[in-house]
Amino acid sequence: MTHLHTERPLLPLLALLLLACCSCASDPSARRAPNIVLIVADDLGYGELGSYGQRLIHTPRLDELAAEGMVFSQFYSGSPVCAPARCTLLTGLHTGHAAIRDNDEMAERGDVWNDPALEGQRPLPEGTVTLGHHLQAAGYATAFVGKWGLGWTDSSGDPNAQGFDHFYGYICQREAHNYYPTHLWDDGTSVPLNNPPFSPHQRLPDDADPQDPASYAGFSGNDYAPDLMIEDALSFVRAQGDEPFLLTFATPVPHLALQVPDDSLAAYASSFDDVPYKGGAGYLPHRQPRAAYAAMISRMDRDVGRLLDLLAELDLADDTLVLFTSDNGPSWVGGVDLEFFESSGGLRGRKAQLYEGGLRVPLLARWPGNISPGSTSDHVSAFWDVLPTVLDAARTATPAGLDGRSLLPTLRGESAEQLTHEALYWEHARRHQALRMGDWKAVRHHPGEALELYDLAADPTEAHDIAAQHPAVVARMQGLMAELHTPSQHFPLAGE
Repeated sequence: MTHLHTERPLLPLLALLLLACCSCASDPSARRAPNIVLIVADDLGYGELGSYGQRLIHTPRLDELAAEGMVFSQFYSGSPVCAPARCTLLTGLHTGHAAIRDNDEMAERGDVWNDPALEGQRPLPEGTVTLGHHLQAAGYATAFVGKWGLGWTDSSGDPNAQGFDHFYGYICQREAHNYYPTHLWDDGTSVPLNNPPFSPHQRLPDDADPQDPASYAGFSGNDYAPDLMIEDALSFVRAQGDEPFLLTFATPVPHLALQVPDDSLAAYASSFDDVPYKGGAGYLPHRQPRAAYAAMISRMDRDVGRLLDLLAELDLADDTLVLFTSDNGPSWVGGVDLEFFESSGGLRGRKAQLYEGGLRVPLLARWPGNISPGSTSDHVSAFWDVLPTVLDAARTATPAGLDGRSLLPTLRGESAEQLTHEALYWEHARRHQALRMGDWKAVRHHPGEALELYDLAADPTEAHDIAAQHPAVVARMQGLMAELHTPSQHFPLAGE
């Protein structure tokens, strides 16, 4: 009898323990801090994914990611060009406050275009605190794989000095114009690749047959950089075990030049009425430019799928916040046909412009148990919101002085708790400015010039400048532009 009495009370105790375990598994707040996978495409337009209306380019894995999480319809890059967009993403500061406000090849270093030793753009300065730094301090392993463009090896902008335990990829944006480079960088070491040296800016010789595949043989090699980058990213994830990690996977795709292995090109070889591109608008010639562009994006989609599959294989999917976006709008040169693919998604503008097509980009977010599958958001947000969002998700304090606001309430469907911006601000090329305030969008092409004003709710394509009808709105937006701009030594606005 004593034996029976000692066993029976254990049953409700075990039941309580099991219930507690189940509660921990279902309560997101009871889980460990999540891994962060931040995927950044390069020059991918707002309309170039199936989940954003693309009909000609196949992106099944990214469309699957969208279905499993949240799709943002009004998310913006930090800039219409590469380096400043990446700076805003990593620092949580918009281009009125950020250290890097434009692509800058630093003429003071010499002739960077003709001296192969001068790799890298103006570096992030000493004292910059990046997303990588914050998560390192929180105990995360951190990696940046892909295209950097924020300083060269051993500069203050070296990724290993800017919060990333591991870096692999292109340190320099110019080198990233060629998908078959002679080398990539691995934590400060230049790693040679099995590719011949050639310029990524050439025209097809006048005596070459544009319909003959052999005419293009000199524009490729053996080691395709994006393939090496995804392998490195997968290796980093495998190596982390149960420890939390940040992986920033900044693929160079689909930035020019048009280069893609034949096995991916074959999927689109007869899909379009392609006319050979001979190189007259920059970068490299290609016999099937439309097919090549679509194939590059689909191959990137496949790579993202491999990363998602690995998270599932390692039983990490539920403990990982995955974010996918693009650094700016689509290109328009080098054989790219943005009209054919409707790359800007019906919006006005493209890369290097402050109209919607240059700034508005996809954002997909997946975090099982926190983000409802198939959800959407029209919350107006931007790159500088990513850092506070990630820190909030990682249960790490967000420092004062950032321009961003955490999107975690929106991700969790708690829109009533979401902090909003009075305005989003951009400046570009030391003279262009733009501001979004509610549904109002202002664009100015030179300091001192009149603002263009658009009502995005009524006119999402920015077709009708209505500044003359709304002088009070124009005055308020001019005032905000002045408030949100701080002078910059290296990137002064014209007239400063």
